[in-house]
Amino acid sequence: MSAPRLLEARGLVVRFTGQGGATATAVDGVDLSLRSGEVVALVGESGSGKTTLARTLMGLERPAAGEVLLDGAPVGRRARELKEFRRRVQMVFQDPAGALNPRHTVYEAVAEGLRLHGRTTRDPQGRTEEERVAAALSSAGLRPPERLFLRYPHELSGGQRQRVLIAGALALAPELLIADEPVSSLDASIRGELLALLLTLRAELGLGVLVVTHDLGLAWNIADRTAVMYLGRIVESGPTEEILTRPQHPYTQALLSVVPESRRLEPVVLHGEVPDPTRIPAGCRFHPRCPALADGSAAAAGVDDGCRTARLPVLPATGEHVVACHLAAARGVAGGSASASAAGAEPGRGASD
Repeated sequence: MSAPRLLEARGLVVRFTGQGGATATAVDGVDLSLRSGEVVALVGESGSGKTTLARTLMGLERPAAGEVLLDGAPVGRRARELKEFRRRVQMVFQDPAGALNPRHTVYEAVAEGLRLHGRTTRDPQGRTEEERVAAALSSAGLRPPERLFLRYPHELSGGQRQRVLIAGALALAPELLIADEPVSSLDASIRGELLALLLTLRAELGLGVLVVTHDLGLAWNIADRTAVMYLGRIVESGPTEEILTRPQHPYTQALLSVVPESRRLEPVVLHGEVPDPTRIPAGCRFHPRCPALADGSAAAAGVDDGCRTARLPVLPATGEHVVACHLAAARGVAGGSASASAAGAEPGRGASD
């Protein structure tokens, strides 16, 4: 029996108003769930909305619609409620050099969360603040921790700085980590070590981990489930093994084709950039760049008009392999969760399609 859902997003919508009053829909109806002891990868190109989604899950952005739930209950906006939520759910940011205060020592960086949460006294295990900081650094792979207490961020390597950020999160004994591109700026050898660390933390502490990344290869090596995001929507999700061995969405196939581990796929070059979120295309939002439309596959299946005009539903937060794609639905694959007609869309959800 699978673990209960710890953190959920239901129908999450996030909008920003830019210069000239144009409204950008960065997250446009997302259902996502994470369980204790589970590693989920959220994958997509830059501009797909994945960092905004992660920040909204943390309460750092306010949704225009939908809700975030912890243990099945909506997360409140009051300071006390957010404080307890952020003790249980911690975020590790992409740029450790920017996230660490250059004037704070390693000790101060790790102890900061304990102090903010009023946990500088002895904890249930009877440890002092210094012992808890040392334990967090050790858990993050920085040993012996005392040698790093008085060092400053500029004296550390990139990998060590990232581990200090992880230690700062671990000091609060969270149940879930949200890691935004945790290894994107690191050398390949260090990347492997940090990914192994996340798996060790999952095994030893029962941590759930949401890894936000542009790299499907990373998901291949670490994630139990993978959700692929494009222009504010999750377009395919399910068990990582199925997503990577039987990708159904043309976008997923294109991302996977450049992963070295996937030698059976011919490289797919996507033309153009992710569209402006103030002008989301009609129909399937991927259709202006879709190789299946370009090569005639969608026309052969009789769905090319639907790809350009018919809305797709929000994918449910399920552990099954699901896909939002007219062509996949026509072929009857991946559970057929995405209706090929606009009638399949939920009322009030995805109206900007």
